[in-house]
Amino acid sequence: MLVLFETPAGYAIFKLLDESKLSEIDNLYQEFNTPEGAASVVKLRNFIKFDDTTEALAATTAAIEGKLSKTLKKALKKHVCKDVQDQLLIGDAKLGSAIKEKFDLQCVSNSNVQELLRCIRSQMDSLLTGLPKKEMTAMALGLAHSLSRYKLKFSPDKIDTMIVQAQCLLDDLDKELNNYIMRCREWYGWHFPELGKIITDNTLFVKVVKLVGTRDHAAKTDLSDILPEELEEKVKEAAEISMGTEISEDDIVNIQNLCDEIIAITDYRTHLTDYLKARMMAMAPNLTVLIGEHIGARLIAHAGSLMNLAKHPASTIQIFGAEKALFRALKTKKDTPKYGLIYHAQLVGQCSTKNKGKMSRMLAAKAALATRVDALGDEVSFELGVKHKVNLENKLRLLEEGNLRRISGTGKAKVKFEKYHSKSEVHEYPVAGDSTLGKKAVKREHSPVEDSPSTSKKIKLDDDANDIKPKKEKKVKTEPEVDEVDGVGNGGTPSSEKKKKKKKKKSLQPDETQVEVKEEVKVEVEEEPKSEKKKKKKRQSQMEED
Repeated sequence: MLVLFETPAGYAIFKLLDESKLSEIDNLYQEFNTPEGAASVVKLRNFIKFDDTTEALAATTAAIEGKLSKTLKKALKKHVCKDVQDQLLIGDAKLGSAIKEKFDLQCVSNSNVQELLRCIRSQMDSLLTGLPKKEMTAMALGLAHSLSRYKLKFSPDKIDTMIVQAQCLLDDLDKELNNYIMRCREWYGWHFPELGKIITDNTLFVKVVKLVGTRDHAAKTDLSDILPEELEEKVKEAAEISMGTEISEDDIVNIQNLCDEIIAITDYRTHLTDYLKARMMAMAPNLTVLIGEHIGARLIAHAGSLMNLAKHPASTIQIFGAEKALFRALKTKKDTPKYGLIYHAQLVGQCSTKNKGKMSRMLAAKAALATRVDALGDEVSFELGVKHKVNLENKLRLLEEGNLRRISGTGKAKVKFEKYHSKSEVHEYPVAGDSTLGKKAVKREHSPVEDSPSTSKKIKLDDDANDIKPKKEKKVKTEPEVDEVDGVGNGGTPSSEKKKKKKKKKSLQPDETQVEVKEEVKVEVEEEPKSEKKKKKKRQSQMEED
């Protein structure tokens, strides 16, 4: 087996003398305690030295990326490809796969090989003969410095210092521009005060002042390239009737010089904004798509770097820029702030006041995920940021629609329940109709149940008036009227009749319908004894006559 060993001075190819040592890896370090023991395990076969630092840097960067350098290709062709039957032990698996594809060599890379390479490195000075230790140390130091510089040059887009400086410069430019424009408006306002009210845009105001100069030249100046026709007419009309003071030519020259400075700074600010946007898209594309290049750059500048921002949780990103308000709220035991720098993001600005807190919380959570992908991910793409932004826009639409469609499961259940609620007219039940005590019983014509027993009894009493038995008469003895009529015929004592009356009254009170039926029967029974007496009298008179 052959071993490929990388050093700052060049490539070393060792021959593994005892292949069984590779399996006994636990005791391998004991063999390398002395130079003699190391020489008994491995033997230097070839050493390919780098010509200069540039070649060493190229070979090292290629090895880091898992690629084959020109020096390594030549060494493998010259010294290794002759012994195809041997296996090549290598520390980097990516580099081993590249060698296998190029030269069709069987490469082995595992933990045992790593341990063997570590043992060889411990005895590197004794195994590499003809290479002084001082020279090896100097080569290692030079290669380290070159590699550090190369990394900085190789990935300039990943330097977040440029983003931080550009954003800070933009903020300074905005402050300076505001001061200059305010000074220009105030200065020129003494001469032409009406112009500031007509033109509200700062850039247009400065360009008009630059072209017009004194208001006397306004009528002759062509402003069609800058202003629309309506504003141009208003400016010329106002210049004729302006109440401003007169100024000299030196004054207007100085004002125009200030306008030139403002225009130059505005152009430079536009150029710097484009630079910042391009740099942010190269370094943090997902964060830029989600919250914008300016807010993303401010967050990176506040955290110090993109990596520091990725280490912060979403709750901290949400209140970045509001630290004073946070500590003041904690000290006074009041409500903590809901947003900081993220308040100026587009999604938060589109919300109503009551939903800004919710949206800033959701946006901070997605921004934390996007930052970690940008800082730690291998591939640079903005698909994650676009996906999260679409989801947040949908949630924003739901929040702004007045919660017509609920997001949570309980909200959906409430909506389903509310569907079955309908407003209807209120009908009150007449409570007074439940009690009929103290009222006269009124016969209802529409109730056949009440009419049927009374009519059947009437028919029977009419047909069989002569066949009434005393038992039937006793059943009807319920009311005092019947007792007055049939008191003699019944032959009962008044005291017993009263007791019976009381008992029967108690039993008859609940059923009012039965009382109505019995009252009808009583009336018929009262009529029956009167007709019997008349018949008896007629019979007696007939008997006397005979």
